[in-house]
Amino acid sequence: MLRTVNSRLELAISGSTNMVFSIAAAQGSQLTSEKISFVLDGQPQQATELTDRHGTRLHTFVSGPGKMIVEYSADVAGNSDPAPVIDLDLVTYLRPSRYCESDSLTPTARSEFAGLSGHDLLSAVTLWVWERLRYVPGSSLATDGAEQTLLSRRGVCRDYAHLVIALLRALDVPARMVAVYAPGLFPMDFHAVAEAHVDGAWWVVDATRLAPRQAMLRISTGRDAADIAFLTNHWADLTLTGMEVLAIVDELPTDDGTQLVQLG
Repeated sequence: MLRTVNSRLELAISGSTNMVFSIAAAQGSQLTSEKISFVLDGQPQQATELTDRHGTRLHTFVSGPGKMIVEYSADVAGNSDPAPVIDLDLVTYLRPSRYCESDSLTPTARSEFAGLSGHDLLSAVTLWVWERLRYVPGSSLATDGAEQTLLSRRGVCRDYAHLVIALLRALDVPARMVAVYAPGLFPMDFHAVAEAHVDGAWWVVDATRLAPRQAMLRISTGRDAADIAFLTNHWADLTLTGMEVLAIVDELPTDDGTQLVQLG
């Protein structure tokens, strides 16, 4: 499998700001080529790369005011190894988090999925969320969590993932959120999915069913959207004035939504 991914961000920055980008393929990806650049008013900026325990690669630096162009491209041949199972993660990803209020949704989860476990539970939760939500771009706020998504019955990929994660955690299944490049996605964008730990491994769950999971490429991993944002900034304000994302694969897989898939 050969995947090619690109992203381009255009930013208007009002003053000195500390910036953290998460747009690069995660550590362990089988890269054959890669390029990342940060250019402020025509001048290249030097970033420091940080890597967390999941292999998320963060690029950080302090920028002055002006117009910034951020570009990333990579070619990836083959699949990375399955995500390792770390004991601490099995504790961390059972806890409620800002956008995944598993404690509030426990009564709903127990009522809807009583008697299910393992992969049967993953399939049931995925189908349940897919049937109950409508994918409506712009329908949710950046502050909405799983509980609000269930009440409104609509959202985008992050909202679907938050609800899946909250329901699984409520049923004692460790679950987390992953940002990915997703060949076949329409409209093309950064995509968010869930990853659940069952039978000793992490399995990718995508209740939107908008792209085949087999071709997805991991970018970042965390508790919820707070941990996987493609851009975080502090101090001065900035405006995202343009964004383009592209992800293609040499042969697009078929995904019926019921298969067991690991991110690679």
